[in-house]
Amino acid sequence: MLPAGAPLSAWLKRLETLHPTEIELGLDRVQAVLERLDIVRPEHVFIIAGTNGKGSSVAMASALLAAAGLRVGAYTSPHIIDYNERIAILDGRDPDSGRQPAGDAEIIAAFEKIDAVRDGVSLTYFEYGTLAAAVVFSEAELDAWVLEVGMGGRLDATNAIEPTAALITNVALDHCAWLGHDVETIAVEKAGVMRPGIPVVYGGRDVPQAILDHAAAIGARLLLRGRDYDVGGVPRPGLVGEFQVGNAAAVLALLRGAGLRQATDAALVAKVLPQVRLAGRGQRIREGGCEWLLDVAHNPAAAAALATMLAGDGHEGRTVALVAMLDDKDVETTVGALDEHVDLWLATTAQSGRAIEAGELARRVANATTRPCLIAASIDEAMELARREAAGNDRILVTGSFYVVGPVLERLYSRPQS
Repeated sequence: MLPAGAPLSAWLKRLETLHPTEIELGLDRVQAVLERLDIVRPEHVFIIAGTNGKGSSVAMASALLAAAGLRVGAYTSPHIIDYNERIAILDGRDPDSGRQPAGDAEIIAAFEKIDAVRDGVSLTYFEYGTLAAAVVFSEAELDAWVLEVGMGGRLDATNAIEPTAALITNVALDHCAWLGHDVETIAVEKAGVMRPGIPVVYGGRDVPQAILDHAAAIGARLLLRGRDYDVGGVPRPGLVGEFQVGNAAAVLALLRGAGLRQATDAALVAKVLPQVRLAGRGQRIREGGCEWLLDVAHNPAAAAALATMLAGDGHEGRTVALVAMLDDKDVETTVGALDEHVDLWLATTAQSGRAIEAGELARRVANATTRPCLIAASIDEAMELARREAAGNDRILVTGSFYVVGPVLERLYSRPQS
């Protein structure tokens, strides 16, 4: 137990050591502790699952709900810079307040409350965070919660909290070591967020059979793109990428399915969606004469979407790609999707215990691409090397993981920008 007054950083360090593994899917531990906490669910609980686009969908859904006058809790992971980003409140009764991350004291109080009741139940870092979000949101007496699934769905900690509506953005290959090595097997895990009778939106064009089968078996109200809703007339969100229109359409279908028509009013949608932004998703920062482009694409499907964006950029200079990835990722297919748009690769080690070491990553990148790949032992070294290699109207692409985009973004924010 930490002493009274211990800072949030000390709590987070402690949480990393309490469970024997960083990731262990399963609901028994979370449900056992959840039952001991005095959690009051709001009228609306939205759970957002899927391979890609979850964070964007949470951002759009929570912004629309707040604009409609609701008080909303948004839970996302991982964070880009500060842990507090994961647990945020948007107060629709105070439109000027914006998205407010929970304060250190609120999160620590939630951790203390969990510690007091868990009675020896071993929780992972993510499970602690999910329960802490539930505590913070419950005590704030909100109208709606929007929860982003961490991995999969069926056995993810967020799925211990009963949803009133759900969105599965899409299904592609990612986290294969835990979820399965083909789309249909992974779809079974994503489908686990469905419940009998509740609206469940599927956002992708091609629907896995496992999604259709599970919805029919349990009696979920499955809403499909092209049949129950479509992208026609949906304004372009402020988020980067044409695919975000499809994400926005799915979010609107989710809110309509939940009966929240006030949050999908055409005038409100036209005002709110173009203003939605999300750090680390197609984010551009100018430093001197060079552009930094930061995108957290970390699987083949996300890399393909990023490649489409790069192809449409009309960029005339060289592209130096600073990449770091975790050990459960498909390195070869991910970087292969981007190789046509990259002139030089630069591999480093992500700030995670699951990171692929820079030298090993460079070897795999070099074998999977047609461009040379340099090695940098640290993110600071990688940034300086990227700056030396990029000149004039060149750009530096930072991609492959939240755990490289976040640290690079934090360092860029700390430097004077032109």
